[in-house]
Amino acid sequence: MIKIAIIGVGRWGVHLLRNFLAHPQVSVVAVVDPHPERLAAVKQQFNLDENILLTTQWEDLQQVPGLTAVAIATPASTHYGLIKDALKQGYHVLAEKPLTLDPEECRELCLLAEQQQLILMVDHTYLFHPGVQQGQAVIQAGKLGNLRYGYATRTHLGPVRHDVDALWDLAIHDIAIFNNWLGQVPVKVQATGTVWLQGRVGEDAEKERRGDAGKLLSTSPRPHIPVSSSQGLADLVWLTLTYPDGFQACIHLCWLNPDKQRRLAVVGSLGSLIFDEMSPSSPLTLLHGEFELQGNNFIPVNQQREVVELEPKEPLQQVCDRFVISILKNTPSEVSSGWVGTQLVEILAALTVSLQQEGNPVFLHTGV
Repeated sequence: MIKIAIIGVGRWGVHLLRNFLAHPQVSVVAVVDPHPERLAAVKQQFNLDENILLTTQWEDLQQVPGLTAVAIATPASTHYGLIKDALKQGYHVLAEKPLTLDPEECRELCLLAEQQQLILMVDHTYLFHPGVQQGQAVIQAGKLGNLRYGYATRTHLGPVRHDVDALWDLAIHDIAIFNNWLGQVPVKVQATGTVWLQGRVGEDAEKERRGDAGKLLSTSPRPHIPVSSSQGLADLVWLTLTYPDGFQACIHLCWLNPDKQRRLAVVGSLGSLIFDEMSPSSPLTLLHGEFELQGNNFIPVNQQREVVELEPKEPLQQVCDRFVISILKNTPSEVSSGWVGTQLVEILAALTVSLQQEGNPVFLHTGV
């Protein structure tokens, strides 16, 4: 049995707790959260055993015998200190995305995990979604023909984050999917944004956005907060990714829009592949269609709609299971390792630079 502690049981951490409690090869031995009321709530909700340690102090985990791993679902600004401390204490780590807010910190953590011979995995849940997995298979089978461009929209009315902007909160999902489907990473990025809600910047605003970081790591340094511009945290972001083969993907992000959309598409010469999370009956659809030249006219032909069948699997359950398998086999996840998380943070950091420069293109080196 793998003995695991859950760090943070907020909106997402509670789902990690649920999945690990149900896993046959895992024993949840501790839950850490700075809010006592959250600890009381999960104890009642899951009828937790009295032997499970419930604490507001991260340091109390050192008293837990045989602890194997931790799952961290805390504000992004706390990740670096918590993960580094966990790895130094010999714990395997599953971290909520993003891995950290700084590419150099990400690389440091990946190297530390390798040095300690420990698993460092990032919870990029969408990469374990049956729709994303099948979408990759469709593209690799050449069913879209020559790939031309992609687009995605991720909007909703909240939740509004105080530690990162809409770019850092939302973009990572769609970037991860595009990278996964294309088997490439961008070489050039551009981003523009608009701030409406959180316009204050400086020390006071940064302390406010820091949230519970100090409660979880009282000795941690003041975290780096990616700020969209001198105006504050962007609520709306438009970004463009350019890949080595010239493929471009455009992404629209906003947490201030009641029109909830979770839609991503790749367009090719033979059709379009659409992943629409808001369509539970058919989240992955292949729209066949191409042009045939008749005289001087381009005539649409071979048009049909094909629903791609998916296995009914919970993505987060697959994440947790992959983490367990990685620990037992001592083999990092190829899909969502620390290095994959580092690559995505590098892209977000480059997009932040572009955002601060009002859309100037930023070029990336593809190696991590």
